[in-house]
Amino acid sequence: MSGAEASEMFKALAVETRVRILDILKSRGPMGAKGIADIIGITPAAVSQHLRILKQAGLVRSERQGYWIPYSINEEALEECRKLLNDVCTCGCGCVDAVGFRDKGLQGATLKELKDYERELREELEAARERIAELERR
Repeated sequence: MSGAEASEMFKALAVETRVRILDILKSRGPMGAKGIADIIGITPAAVSQHLRILKQAGLVRSERQGYWIPYSINEEALEECRKLLNDVCTCGCGCVDAVGFRDKGLQGATLKELKDYERELREELEAARERIAELERR
C-alpha cells in the first residue's frame, strides 16, 4: 500500500460517522444506505456520501443488485490498516493484537501485556457472543 493510499484510508476514518458505518457493516453484514441511516439516525443521502468516501478509500465494497446496493466492509483493506498501525506502534510490546501474541508466544510477555491481551480477548468474545445471539434471533 502506498503512502497516498494509506493517507486516504486514514482520512476517511477520521470521521466518527464513517467509523460507526464500518462497525455496523462489520457486525451486521452487507446493508444498504437506508438501513444504515435508520440505525445511525441520519438521512440516507448523508450515509451515501459517507459510503462514497469509504469506497473511494477502499474500505467498503458494493455491488448493485437491481435497485438495491448492499455495502460491505473490505476486510483486506482493514487488515492493511491494522498492519500499518502495528508498524507505527510505539508501546514496545512488538505486537498489538492476538495474532502478534500467537506469533511471539506468551512466554516473553510482561504482566501488563498479558492483562491487556486478556482484556482484548474478553471484548472479542463478548462481541462474538452478541453477534451469535443477534443471528439466532433472526
